[in-house]
Amino acid sequence: MFDVKQKAMELNGQLVQWRRTVHATPEVGFNTAVTEKFIVDELKKIGVTDIQHGGGRRGVVALIKGKKEGRVLGIRADYDALNMTEDTGLPFAATNGNMHACGHDGHAAILLGTAKLLMEAGDQLKGTVKLIFQPSEEDGKGAPAMIEDGVFENPPLDGIIGLHAGSLWKGFKSGEAGYRFGALMAASDWFTVTFEGKGGHGATPHLTVDPVAMACQAVNLLQMVVSREVSPLDAAVITVGTISGGTMPNIIAPSCTIRGTIRSLSPETRKHLEQRLRAICTDVAQALRGKAEISFTYGPPPLVNDREMTEKVKAAMEDILGPDLVHEVEEPTMGGEDMAFFQEKVPGSFFFLPATFGDDRDYPHHHPKFDMNEDVFWIGTAVMVQFALTWQ
Repeated sequence: MFDVKQKAMELNGQLVQWRRTVHATPEVGFNTAVTEKFIVDELKKIGVTDIQHGGGRRGVVALIKGKKEGRVLGIRADYDALNMTEDTGLPFAATNGNMHACGHDGHAAILLGTAKLLMEAGDQLKGTVKLIFQPSEEDGKGAPAMIEDGVFENPPLDGIIGLHAGSLWKGFKSGEAGYRFGALMAASDWFTVTFEGKGGHGATPHLTVDPVAMACQAVNLLQMVVSREVSPLDAAVITVGTISGGTMPNIIAPSCTIRGTIRSLSPETRKHLEQRLRAICTDVAQALRGKAEISFTYGPPPLVNDREMTEKVKAAMEDILGPDLVHEVEEPTMGGEDMAFFQEKVPGSFFFLPATFGDDRDYPHHHPKFDMNEDVFWIGTAVMVQFALTWQ
């Protein structure tokens, strides 16, 4: 039998090399030509021949076909970075003004390792595995673009899995793995509201229509939506992150803009929060003799793990690590993840690979000093390979 755990552990040095290469040349959004070429070249070295990329396609899609008939499994990893300056001091740190501060470099390396071991597994693989290397996760545009490009076609997918490495959920140590049934990550939506009034001198406010007052009232009322209109058992967030209006302390500005984000774990709550945002801002503006222009942008939907697929992910984890090192993620995060677009289409499961150090080297995701414990990358590859070999 193919010893997945042993093979993956022996491969960890290669995973680290791949990760460091991707880490040193971070690219943002869809502008990922260097990373894409690296992934394609490495897939070819591994022996993968059915590779789709370029020519208007976003990302890289590769097929590994088993010798036995079966269903089609998608395994997805993102590989885009953030537009921020790295401050880790690592010998392979990026110097181009971008940074892999969210673990996507590790995700790409783990999926390359998965490809290598699946190619070595020979006739044990049943059905087909479609490897999905995705750009532009950070802005939530990559998954919809790949879906539009036909990632669910030729052949169509029957299920999908993916992972997030790093430090997203507390209570885990490196060497463990986490799963969760149901909602794991939140819908991530964005809004901009511009309140329009009539500017004038601060000494004669009765001659003006004050948009700053409108914005302040709206912000206060928005804080009550979650606390008074959403069940305490249904997590939700409305955050106003910026408020901008006026240039002088003695002048009432003609307009004021607020911008923020809404996070939710259910489609019903998501819709309710949008409706209440629109109603509150419109009504406040009208009550204060002004008007409100509202722009609402949908990000990824809630990421919801399928029960059956997650049971099988859990089993694969336990096959690799033993049950003592496999734990359920107790609470979802209100962070967003565009893997959710894929899991809207087919049953899927997204799991957690803790990759922390347990000391002062641990920083949160999107921090300029963020780094990951590379010693545990093999676990991600092993779980993915074990799942692919056993899920059907």
